Amino acid sequence: MADNSDIPNNSDYSDDSFWLKVKQFAKKAGREVIDNALCLYYAAQRPDTPKWAKTVIFGALAYFIAPIDAIPDLTPVVGFSDDLGALAAALAMVSMYVDDKVKNQAAEKTAAWFD
Repeated sequence: MADNSDIPNNSDYSDDSFWLKVKQFAKKAGREVIDNALCLYYAAQRPDTPKWAKTVIFGALAYFIAPIDAIPDLTPVVGFSDDLGALAAALAMVSMYVDDKVKNQAAEKTAAWFD
């Protein structure tokens, strides 16, 4: 688990809530959603990721774990499309902090749930 001491003032995010959501909804959310969420999570763990990027990351992850969002996650087929959009937008903004190590960490964890 991460040290949340440098999470920029986002009370809607916690590691416990993140991992619970991933474990409960990995299959339903789909590989792309989970891989994007994990890339963001691991990018936030990098010591060289600046506070502005962590703000973006934890905002997107908070949206992902929120029980209420634009399209309810229990809605068949499209339920996670808004989450995917938020995660993809955040990834685009912080892509310089998503290096090969981050991608490999995310891929290994994603493979554990999908392969």
